[in-house]
Amino acid sequence: MKTEWIEQILQDTAYVRTSGSEAEESCADYLAKACSRFGATAYQEAFPVEMSHMQEASLWVDGRQVPCKGYLCAGSKEVEAPLYYLRNTDPCSLKGCRDKIVLLDGGLGYWTYQDILENGALGFITYDGDANYSDRDIDQKKLRPHISKGRKLPGVNINVKDAIEMIRDGAEQVKILLRQEEYEGESHNVVLDLAGELEEMIVLTAHYDTTSLSKGAYDNMSGSIGLLGIAEYFASHPHRYSLRFIWCGSEEQGLLGSKAYCEQHEKELEKVVLNINLDMIGSIMGKFVGCATAEEKLVHYIQYLGSELGFGISAKDGVYPSDSTSFADKGVPAVTFARSAPNNTATIHNSYDTSKVMSAERTAKDIDFVIAFTERMANARLCPVDRKMPDKMKEKLDYYQCRRRKPEEEKD
Repeated sequence: MKTEWIEQILQDTAYVRTSGSEAEESCADYLAKACSRFGATAYQEAFPVEMSHMQEASLWVDGRQVPCKGYLCAGSKEVEAPLYYLRNTDPCSLKGCRDKIVLLDGGLGYWTYQDILENGALGFITYDGDANYSDRDIDQKKLRPHISKGRKLPGVNINVKDAIEMIRDGAEQVKILLRQEEYEGESHNVVLDLAGELEEMIVLTAHYDTTSLSKGAYDNMSGSIGLLGIAEYFASHPHRYSLRFIWCGSEEQGLLGSKAYCEQHEKELEKVVLNINLDMIGSIMGKFVGCATAEEKLVHYIQYLGSELGFGISAKDGVYPSDSTSFADKGVPAVTFARSAPNNTATIHNSYDTSKVMSAERTAKDIDFVIAFTERMANARLCPVDRKMPDKMKEKLDYYQCRRRKPEEEKD
């Protein structure tokens, strides 16, 4: 893939494109049109997403208003209560949540939300950003349906600097007000098929949506560019296995695009021998990694291939928090490739994720490696990856999908 095209795509898509927004739809149209550059025709598949229009969101701390953004899809409610900072999540600490508005470290995970609900919290506050940065950006968060399961607490997100001030100054009483209109919106997967000699297929994925502050050059227009580069190559090169490319929408809201695809095409998944996912490649700094949710032999194969091609890579087995997980959860062996940059050189989910952290030359080299891997798999007489998901991977998937709680997270 030519570096000039990589740079042009990064320039053309340098805007926020959140789940279900007009900007996300515009980007889907852009990616579909980009496929025509190498003579291929992509199509779009819509799927529903829960959305909200926030009319009013406010937070008062001891009578002083603090900048915040209300959690979308968390209902409309006004609640006032003492503030409780949940420093630890042991049973004794959790008991302190009753009839309080709870300040949380580390975001709003599934088990944390269930714990504060069970222990009688009336609302919650999360924070993000970095105490050492000059900005006071606040990300727009959403109470995801798979977390709330219809049991909604009002919540807001604030900047970390305000959270520190609240605890430092001994804040006591807080009030949250949310007014919002919730509705069902629509997001899209962009799909491109390149037929091979066989009906069995390899599915390649990358998401193109962003969080509310991010222009998403690194996370994950880089992966979307990677899919375009791989598709461009195979549009003019033979392959035994058919290839399906999916640019997934709404990944940042809980892998919604890939989950929707797997639900809509569940019977077809029997023909899928492998999923190859790209999530953040091409950064100036950082190491290239491969994470296989599959048999351990695939990890060794990836490492051997890196040595064969003189391409540095670190491979492991596990569950990667990206669209590959949706396929693995349906029994399809999957691997995610990524270039993992140190946080002080390329961060994600904030306003610093721009093309400034990217290298077109590095992106092209990363794409070339994934092409080499894909070509070996796509032209194999028989795809060498076992279609059976190992038991240890099933267990890790259960933890990731919150069907089971990790032992260290279980309450005494």
